[in-house]
Amino acid sequence: MDPLLIVNPSAASGRAGRTFAQVLAVIERRLGSLDVAVTERPGHATSLAYAGALDGRSLIIAVGGDGTLHEVANGVLDGGGRAALGYVGQGTGGDFRRTLDIPHRLDAYVEALASGRERAVDVGRATFRGPDGATRVRWFVNILSMGMGGLVDRYVATTTKAFGSKAAYFWASTRALASVRRARLHCTVSLGDGREDRQLDAFVLGVCNGGYFGGGMRLAPMAEPDDGLFDVVVMNAPSKLAFAAYSSRIYGGRHMSARGVSHFRCDRIKVELQDESLSDAFLLDVDGEPLGALPVEIELVPRALRVLV
Repeated sequence: MDPLLIVNPSAASGRAGRTFAQVLAVIERRLGSLDVAVTERPGHATSLAYAGALDGRSLIIAVGGDGTLHEVANGVLDGGGRAALGYVGQGTGGDFRRTLDIPHRLDAYVEALASGRERAVDVGRATFRGPDGATRVRWFVNILSMGMGGLVDRYVATTTKAFGSKAAYFWASTRALASVRRARLHCTVSLGDGREDRQLDAFVLGVCNGGYFGGGMRLAPMAEPDDGLFDVVVMNAPSKLAFAAYSSRIYGGRHMSARGVSHFRCDRIKVELQDESLSDAFLLDVDGEPLGALPVEIELVPRALRVLV
């Protein structure tokens, strides 16, 4: 059966759709015959990938941004995880491909698809409270963060893209930094047979399988997506001003030595708010998607997804 290519034409403010014919021609020259499915709405890529996985596709390729990759990975995993996952980055973030060390060039993406080289990566399975209050379950391949990242996602969703995605994210980040609040969190942390309770104060807490989020911020420089561990990065600070001052250091991964930043590893974690009045302000960012709020329970599933690199 031919590989299934799932394209999000809305990625990168519509650029993915405008350039898709040229991109497809390049991919077909290397891979041969492909079946193509085009997404029509949020969540559609998950449904398409799930159907493809149940049909027995051996390779399902996401064409779009990190959100498209997230949705396709969820469909593949919901369908049993037997299909390999390919990626052609056409969005503005490119965070997981940075972790995989794939250059942001079409020839590099196509070479990864044609090479047959696979990397079996860990995934996270998160159970959390959705926007409607119902319990939701979602896979993530990169980073689940809570706090400021969730606010950025919310503001991006309501910000005009007329000046491009980068401008939208800059404005959303500025708004989020102005309104973010420090939260007191109760965490139940497990590693193997060990378990402990932690009380943490944080502006941001990231449960990291990959190293990058937010369009190139290196939140977890030590993270490896196939080591069987989450790297949890806690970003606190003496004040919001101090938090803002060192936030820019995240792009280079130089924030780990800042006062208030801490790190630990686990393979399962449950996070709850101590102050429920913050429930609408301390939100989840799941692979860059605004999907819900605390409480959240996360478990690592080792080497559950094969990715072409």
